[in-house]
Amino acid sequence: MLWRLLLAPKDRAIRATRRGLCDAILARLDSFHIALASLSFPPRHRPSTMATAEILPGELSMKRLPFLALALFAASLALPAHAQDAKNSTPKPADPPAKAVLASWNDVGRKLIAMAEDFPEDKYDFKPTPAQRSFAEQLLHAAGANYYFTNLAMGQKPPAEEDPKRDQYKTKADIVAFVKKSFADGAAAIQSKGDKGMHDLLVDPFAHQQTRVSDMAYGLIEHCGEHYGQLVVYYRVAGLVPPESRPKK
Repeated sequence: MLWRLLLAPKDRAIRATRRGLCDAILARLDSFHIALASLSFPPRHRPSTMATAEILPGELSMKRLPFLALALFAASLALPAHAQDAKNSTPKPADPPAKAVLASWNDVGRKLIAMAEDFPEDKYDFKPTPAQRSFAEQLLHAAGANYYFTNLAMGQKPPAEEDPKRDQYKTKADIVAFVKKSFADGAAAIQSKGDKGMHDLLVDPFAHQQTRVSDMAYGLIEHCGEHYGQLVVYYRVAGLVPPESRPKK
């Protein structure tokens, strides 16, 4: 098997992958050769300057062997690329704790900010039903609740009220600015704590239990995600398409 030695790479992973594929190809070719040898072919005659000769059954399969060998050789040339793809598919390592939390925090913040900027100001007080918060109140509630994480992570007292008053944020611009500041302050707190700080303990004012900084952050991220989902319904009921659901340009 001189061609195997010539094509054998130094990389163990590539060599192992090639060996397995080659063995499978050889096994299939062996079976195919046996099947050919077992066939009985009718004698054929061909012109000859000497006595008329018969083509024996085994002769046909022997004539095909060079073509089979060529096909096997061609298949072997493709094996390094296949093995290289497998080698390059190694997953990237997990992000550090602070980076992972920050990415989730910024992602849900981006979606809520996009809604706050996009929704028509004349519909900011829209409610699907009278018992629900208005669109503006939903944004104020979600953004205001973020300070239950941000303040505690920075060693400050939690907010005195869960819902900022609508009359304190009278315009769309006021609410958009508040939502942006809320997520910017939270992102700054996450970066300030760093990877080690994600494991620091603080007291959850709702559960009255110690919890890690990262867990408190993820709790508020989930909370914002819940209200983002509600605001998607507000969009649809108002006959509008949410920014995330529109075709990408």
